[in-house]
Amino acid sequence: MQRGIVELLSELPHRGSATAHEQAATDTMRRLLEDEGHLTRTQSFKSPRSYGPELLVISLCLGLGGLTGSPLLALIGLYGFYLMFSGKRRPWAALTDRYRSQNLLSSTGEGERALVLLAHLDTAKSYYPYHPRLVSRFRATFVTNTLLAISLLPLTVGLPELARLIGVYFLVQAALLLVREARAPFVNGANDNASGVAVATELYLDLASNLPDGWQLYLALTGSEEVGHKGAEALLRAGDIPSGAMILNIDNVGRGELHAVEGEGMIGYIPYRGPLLQAARNLDRPLLQYRLAYFDTLPFARAGWPCLTLIRLEDGVPANWHWPSDTADNLDDAALADTYAYARRLIDTVWAAERSQDA
Repeated sequence: MQRGIVELLSELPHRGSATAHEQAATDTMRRLLEDEGHLTRTQSFKSPRSYGPELLVISLCLGLGGLTGSPLLALIGLYGFYLMFSGKRRPWAALTDRYRSQNLLSSTGEGERALVLLAHLDTAKSYYPYHPRLVSRFRATFVTNTLLAISLLPLTVGLPELARLIGVYFLVQAALLLVREARAPFVNGANDNASGVAVATELYLDLASNLPDGWQLYLALTGSEEVGHKGAEALLRAGDIPSGAMILNIDNVGRGELHAVEGEGMIGYIPYRGPLLQAARNLDRPLLQYRLAYFDTLPFARAGWPCLTLIRLEDGVPANWHWPSDTADNLDDAALADTYAYARRLIDTVWAAERSQDA
């Protein structure tokens, strides 16, 4: 079934956040789940279609702040940069979140304990830092941009000539983002994240038929993860899943070496907690502190919910990450099957531990 779901979703040209194709992908998965006998519901929310315009304005503020020697513009740019890359909600979200997106939910079982299988449906626009020759330096490039953004504010006062050079750098970034918005395609997203949707869905269908007493099981297929985990934020705010449920997020698992993520954060770091993480520490896959981007788990982890993310990496980054080569023919069926098997071991380990405590 995993390959079948990937192929089904990959028939769409893309599943760009808050686009008609994302909606079509949600409808496809809704029909699949209902054909398997599971009720579904959707959760609508507003989202941008790209993070590009917001980042472009931030880059303009930094660039013009440096170029004109304006501490105020530099401060506004730095504040926006911090909020965006720490994954925190921005006070100007009403201006950027203008398009309809949705989460698809299904649930079964009864009890006080709950497990949520989480995977995002949407795909991202490509951008030059994801080029195969550059992507290995993605984290280093981000750290460089962060240090330049932080240093810009004091330099506008102390060393205006250097501030102007940094300002030009950020204005070039703004120009590149403008080109991205005008010309860059949404990628097909077989690995990111039809692979995660396929594994999470098969897990849900299989586990639902043999659910332990006292447990609820949820499948949450989110929209608009690629523009700042908007779907996950909406899921958390809505209260449709029990507070403190265990979150198992599955993302980019179609190729490469499997890792269990024990925490995440581009700016700052939020460690995960809970039974799934403890189970992963006792199994045979490498643990990872993920700093490249952030996942749909971030708002839940920040709120203290027990979380774990599974991801596969090639040379330290997701395979074909946000690049047009992220298509179904570049996926490894063995990687999908192995991810499913590992996730089952994690869940079975947690359930066995819970049964032993109840005995």
